[in-house]
Amino acid sequence: MGGHHSHAHVAAGTAESEPFVADRRVIVVLLAILVPILIATAVAAAILAPRGTPPSAQSTVTAAVAGDRVSGVVRSTSAKACDGESSDRLPDGSIPAKATCASVVAHLNSGPDQGKDVTVSIPPQVYRAGISPGDRVDLTRFTSQEADAAASIDQTKPDALPSGNVYAWIDFSRGLPLTALAVLFAVLVIGVARLRGLAAIAGLAIAYLTIIKFMLPALRLGENPVAVAVVGSIAVMTVVLYLAHGVSAKTTTALLGTIFGLALTGAITAWAASAAHLNGLSTDDNYVLSQLTGGLDLSGIIVCGIIVAGLGVLNDVTITQASAIWEIHGHAPHLGVGELFASGMRVGRDHLASTIYTIAFAYAGAALPTLLLIDLYQQPWAQVLTSGQIAEEIVRTLVGSIGLILAIPVTTAVAALIVSSGRRPTTTDSPNRDSPNRDRPVRDSPNRDRPNRPDRARPDRGSWDPDGWDQGRSDPGTPQLLP
Repeated sequence: MGGHHSHAHVAAGTAESEPFVADRRVIVVLLAILVPILIATAVAAAILAPRGTPPSAQSTVTAAVAGDRVSGVVRSTSAKACDGESSDRLPDGSIPAKATCASVVAHLNSGPDQGKDVTVSIPPQVYRAGISPGDRVDLTRFTSQEADAAASIDQTKPDALPSGNVYAWIDFSRGLPLTALAVLFAVLVIGVARLRGLAAIAGLAIAYLTIIKFMLPALRLGENPVAVAVVGSIAVMTVVLYLAHGVSAKTTTALLGTIFGLALTGAITAWAASAAHLNGLSTDDNYVLSQLTGGLDLSGIIVCGIIVAGLGVLNDVTITQASAIWEIHGHAPHLGVGELFASGMRVGRDHLASTIYTIAFAYAGAALPTLLLIDLYQQPWAQVLTSGQIAEEIVRTLVGSIGLILAIPVTTAVAALIVSSGRRPTTTDSPNRDSPNRDRPVRDSPNRDRPNRPDRARPDRGSWDPDGWDQGRSDPGTPQLLP
């Protein structure tokens, strides 16, 4: 790698220079393709940008969900036998005569009753999963007028405090461990990747800000989900790629490959969702979403989710392919377009195989509770695989993989064309060529006037061959003397 970067110039505020000077005509073609796409993306984003306040579910839900959220710490837990109810239904559909009723005593850390202890009923599943003194929990506070609403949340209505307030269980408080993990992640990324890692974290923040401030409100306002997903994804990838990898021909190549994969993924996903009748009503949460949003097209939400879910791995393979071609050219500058493409595709095939596993296992892990529930009911696997919820995961996996498969050769071909058309940088390409010291030697070596020595011989850089692409050379090991 040292030979690769020994002649590269680094300009302040820019990414490391390419190991060659790209042909102007190629740059013009790249910009002629990319700039109209980015302009169209900006115009579409302005059209799709949320205007006004998206509808909120606050006015459509019952008062039982509208209580104030407070935090607390568990003091003690208890459980007793009680009469079974419909929520305790067994797998065979029967309601047991007796069930477990559990409760905790929590010390309130916020709210008007801060510092007091309150008894709160908890679902038996939470008790069986494990809850211990010292655990941080979140509760909902209701006034005395909302006591009946609180009772509709819990099986047993808790006693009201002297203030008249009643508290109900929400969930564990996970803010502290999640914050610790996020800080550890950021420290490790910056520690290993340094400024590039910091840029990657900034890009990640911009990506999530785009999703929260642009995509979600636009979807709630009923905008076309495919358009929202594609436009938002192109905008995110443009910022993220240039921010993390610098403005260069290599990054532009990866961006074009990513945009191609996004467009292809969007088109195939829209067709698959229609052909497979993915209506988005396969889970209880989706039913609630349908009720709260009225006429929102849930099948479009499925399409949007599939496109966004594939962003990370798509960006991964495109920037990897572009970097692979640049590295191969740096070690073997004599290779032509065809040889560069063949070498890059060998890297791409290896990467593709592992990436497909990554996608499949990630979705299988996310759907594991559903798979376990289906297995519990002993349904035929042919029926399971065509059920709505599993079909969504299958389409997500297959469509994402197809986008990756086709983005790899496109990115590799564009990268090979760019680097093969370039030339090696000269002293006139230096960013400091106008400096009054430009004619000064880089270093005054005592050996500069000595003839080439045999001990400085090294193998031809073109013989660097981790995958065998240079085995056809008649004399790949012929040494060349360094100048």
